[in-house]
Amino acid sequence: MSALTRNRALGTIPNDIMVEYYGQRSVGGAGLIVTEGTLVSRQGTEWPHAPGIWDEEQIAGWKKIVDQVHANGSYIYCQLWHVGRVAHPDAPQQKLSGKPTAVEDPWTIVAQFKQAAINAKEAGFDGVELHGANGYIITQFLDNTANQRTDQWGGSIENRARFGLEVLKAMVEVFGENVALKVSPAGGYNDVGMPLQETLDTFNYFISEADKLGLAYITLVRYIPATDVEFDGKKRATAHDVLESYRGAVKNAKLFLNASVLPEEGAELVSKGKIDGIFIGFNWITHPDLAKRVQNGKPLNNIPDIPHLQGAKDDSALSVGYTDYPTAQ
Repeated sequence: MSALTRNRALGTIPNDIMVEYYGQRSVGGAGLIVTEGTLVSRQGTEWPHAPGIWDEEQIAGWKKIVDQVHANGSYIYCQLWHVGRVAHPDAPQQKLSGKPTAVEDPWTIVAQFKQAAINAKEAGFDGVELHGANGYIITQFLDNTANQRTDQWGGSIENRARFGLEVLKAMVEVFGENVALKVSPAGGYNDVGMPLQETLDTFNYFISEADKLGLAYITLVRYIPATDVEFDGKKRATAHDVLESYRGAVKNAKLFLNASVLPEEGAELVSKGKIDGIFIGFNWITHPDLAKRVQNGKPLNNIPDIPHLQGAKDDSALSVGYTDYPTAQ
């Protein structure tokens, strides 16, 4: 089960309804669950009730979730996330976040990721995944249309990849081989996107160097038209086949594919030796027992409207579109 932003952590604190949500999906057959993006520090984010993992109350909230998932026999990784320049001081529930400015010392954010990994270990997580996708801070450093630095963190591909690699190294210091990376080279979300050759060169270098760090797995996110929004009348993404373009760069870690990958296609790709597995996202929202349905040949729910991003203003409606989806009979 891939990371899915669900906006139920009022005040950034993981709560009991989240225990129920993740518990349902572990009972439903999710052998490995990756949490929703979890902020490594207080940031202004467009997601109004995204959880964090920078203080003791958050750690305690996550521990309840981890314990429930483990009790059901599943593993769970925490996806660590920093939104970077997408931050905004007026973002809901993040009033103390400050405002986005140029990062004077990237090492301070590397340290935040490391501390978040330490906190995740305290909460009992089996591992951590770096959110390196969707135009957030890792992509912002990699992308030469976003990264205008002239120091050791900008300019050449090696310099632009430095930040993400240092973050991964810091996470590996805490979790060893139980660290993962998720990237979306074809994505244009949050106003990133380079010409094709620059994209290929940049991400092949970054992925191959990340693969040398002894990671558990690397997930490639395919091009998603719905997240390729227009800026000044133009799409920003560089749509291309991410699997064929980058699978050769992964020689050590397990390789997973994500984004509109159905089980049948995933099984075929695994049988051909092209990937080790797939991560499924949205279908886990409306099917808490998705894996068991697929295994048993049960039909999927016909639910066209998925209120998965809206969250809730208070705890009276947290379960709506969250823990109230039916299981197969």
